[in-house]
Amino acid sequence: MAEPSPSFNPDPRKPRLKLPAGACDTHFHVFGPQARFPFAPDRSYTPTCDAPKETLFALHEKMGIQRGVVVQSAAHGFDNSAAADLLTANGNYRGIALLPSSASVQELKKLDSQGFRGVRFHYMGHLGKGDPIDAVLAMAKRLADIGWHLQIHVEGSRIAELAAPLASSPVPVVIDHMGRIDASQGLDQGPFSTLLKLLRKKHVWVKVSGPERISKQPAPWRDAAPFARRLIAEHGERVLWGTDWPHPNLAVVPDDGDLVDFMGEIADAKARQALLVDNPARLYGF
Repeated sequence: MAEPSPSFNPDPRKPRLKLPAGACDTHFHVFGPQARFPFAPDRSYTPTCDAPKETLFALHEKMGIQRGVVVQSAAHGFDNSAAADLLTANGNYRGIALLPSSASVQELKKLDSQGFRGVRFHYMGHLGKGDPIDAVLAMAKRLADIGWHLQIHVEGSRIAELAAPLASSPVPVVIDHMGRIDASQGLDQGPFSTLLKLLRKKHVWVKVSGPERISKQPAPWRDAAPFARRLIAEHGERVLWGTDWPHPNLAVVPDDGDLVDFMGEIADAKARQALLVDNPARLYGF
C-alpha cells in the first residue's frame, strides 16, 4: 500500500520576504504522532498523516519564524496533549485549547500553566455542531479570571448570527481566517461588512490567515488580498497572521513560502511589524 500523502508541502520553498525579528505564526496545528497521541474516536476528520512538532519547528526555522501559537486540532478533540507536548518543548510558543464550554476552572488553570492562553470554538458545518454561543459566553466569564480569550472559527454565512453575542464578550475574541468569507463575492458582501462592523469593538481581533481558504484562485490568491488589506488598514492594531499548517481539508496543498510572501502583498514593513511581532506579543504575552 502506498504511503498516505501529507496535507502539507514536505519541502516548501524559502520565502522571498524577510520577516522581522520575533515574527510569530499564530495559527498552526500538530497531528500526532498517532503512536503517542491518538486521534479522537469521534473526530470530524482524519488527517492523512502525522504532522509532529519536529516538522513544524523545521518549517518555522526555514520561514524565519521565531514564535508560534499552536491551535488544538479538532482531530485530537478535547485531548490537548499533543499541543501541550509542543509547548513543553519550546518556551517561545503558546497554545489555544479545544474544550467544552463546561470545562472547569481547575482544567483551565492546568492548561494555563502549560502555556495555553485561549480556547477555540467551531461554527463550521464540516467540524460538527458547535457549543451554543450563550454557553460559550458563560464560559468567557471564567476565562476572564485567568486572562484567556476566545477564538472563533466561523463560516462567513454565520457571522451575522454570532456578531451581537460576540460583541458583548467579556474577554477578547479572535476571528479565524478573515471570517471564512467567500472572496469571489467582493468587498461589499454582507458577511464581510458585518465582520468590519464587529471589529469596531476594541476587544475583537481577526486573523488575516487562510487566503487559500477564502480564495477561488490559485496562489498567490489575488482575490483574497483586498480583504486582508482592508482589515489591516482599518484594524491594524488587532490583526494577526498564521500559516494554518499543516493545511487540513484542502484540495490543493499550499506552499508555506507562498503564504509568507502573501504578507508582502497585503502589508508594508510597518504594518508587518504590528501583524507579526507587536500584536501577538500583546495578546499572547510573549
